[in-house]
Amino acid sequence: MATTSIWNRRVLLRTAGAVGAALGSAGALTPTSAQAAVPGGPTPLSTEPLRLPTTEFTYEAVVELEPMIALGKGPLGERRMVPITGGTFQGPRIKGTVLNGGADRQLVRPDGVLTLNALYELKTDDGAIITVNNRALIDAPPGQAPYAYSVLEFAAPEGPHAWLNRGIFVGTVHGLPPERRAVLIRVYKVV
Repeated sequence: MATTSIWNRRVLLRTAGAVGAALGSAGALTPTSAQAAVPGGPTPLSTEPLRLPTTEFTYEAVVELEPMIALGKGPLGERRMVPITGGTFQGPRIKGTVLNGGADRQLVRPDGVLTLNALYELKTDDGAIITVNNRALIDAPPGQAPYAYSVLEFAAPEGPHAWLNRGIFVGTVHGLPPERRAVLIRVYKVV
């Protein structure tokens, strides 16, 4: 048994070395080239190739909203809720509608930062129901461009949309004209 474990470790180490070499030859950033790519960037603690994350567009959604409901001040700030009443979404691999019944729970912190936790469902054109948990942070200091990004988690049924369960997704949040009562969310998969 001990011989088998030692052999398995050796195979694992050789395989890891081969994968590392393949990544290095495939154009993955080495610590030296990564530092050059990011001036003043941190010094890596490992000699493993440094791969900077990239994203691919997943979909764009226009989410329709009801007027905000004030929930009162709590220990962490002003609480409020915005009901989600519908909308549409579309991307290269997926499209459909945003279902009525979700809500965006918001907290305005004492420092002015807005945190959101929106829980709602998407219905794809082929009938699949996908639950979305979209957590966002919006900081809009006066005179500066707003910082408005989110992290999305999906619960999709097994089948053609199960790929949503197997990735990290980030989003951007954009306001639309006030008379529209909707937000624009663009979603990207980290690859």
